[in-house]
Amino acid sequence: MRVIVAVTAAGAVATGCSGLGQPGSAAVVGDRSVPLETVQSQMQAALDKPDQMARLGADGRGPDDIARGLVTQQVLHELVTREAAERRVTVTEQQVDSSLADQGGAASILENTFLDEAGLRERVRDQLLAAEMARDVVGGLSVTADLVAATSREEADRTARTLLAGGPAAEALFANPDTAARGQTYQAVTAPEAAATVLFSTPAGGVAAFQPDPGRATWIVLRVTESRTDVQTPPEAVSALSQSDLVGIGYRLLQPVADEVGVTVNPRYGVWDPISLQVVAEEDVSGEILLPNAPAAG
Repeated sequence: MRVIVAVTAAGAVATGCSGLGQPGSAAVVGDRSVPLETVQSQMQAALDKPDQMARLGADGRGPDDIARGLVTQQVLHELVTREAAERRVTVTEQQVDSSLADQGGAASILENTFLDEAGLRERVRDQLLAAEMARDVVGGLSVTADLVAATSREEADRTARTLLAGGPAAEALFANPDTAARGQTYQAVTAPEAAATVLFSTPAGGVAAFQPDPGRATWIVLRVTESRTDVQTPPEAVSALSQSDLVGIGYRLLQPVADEVGVTVNPRYGVWDPISLQVVAEEDVSGEILLPNAPAAG
């Protein structure tokens, strides 16, 4: 079924007035502010790399995209730091050094990124923390959901609200087995791509709509019917996951944290997208999440 394949592959595809409650902030994460000057300094470091800027420009990315990426990293850093402390997960500087060495060394990486050395080390440290958080829990994670495909944002929005409301109209969405499926169960260790998506961070009873691949018209609307953290998994199944799988799943663990503490972005950079866990232009938000107590119409 097309709808099942789309979910499984989804993870393979993350100056002026601030307008925030804390002036001078690029973003506010809970009670923590990301200083505007931090992002501006990192942006200047990027602009000081003309060769890298030219390569990004050839890919169709400009300064606004770089700035949003920098704010995204800072927001994720605050969320990772908060959650790692809560879970008592730590990473040493030696582990950061080892990871950089495995990737060819900091000097080599810096030639192909707009980050400075401090920003690079912070990103690697955050990725290691995310992976360790995922490693601790991934074996127990499983989600069961009802899935419906849509061909546009507007159709996905309508479908999401219909699913949330339930009743005969929601039942009718499952009439075509080529575009809808009930009771699909995904275990994180066997479907790590799916585990890195909003499927695994939507609470039971919640509904989410998202576009797995921005280059295609297909949207997925899902209703989570069960979310488990206690599945019994052989240790070797967890060991078989790649580092990138663990990083993606670890970052997805941050979505409920972001929802709980709140993420507000300076409008000059855009808005926080809980689906992609990125700062994006407002018109590029990649979907929505509706909780059981949310309005069914709108």
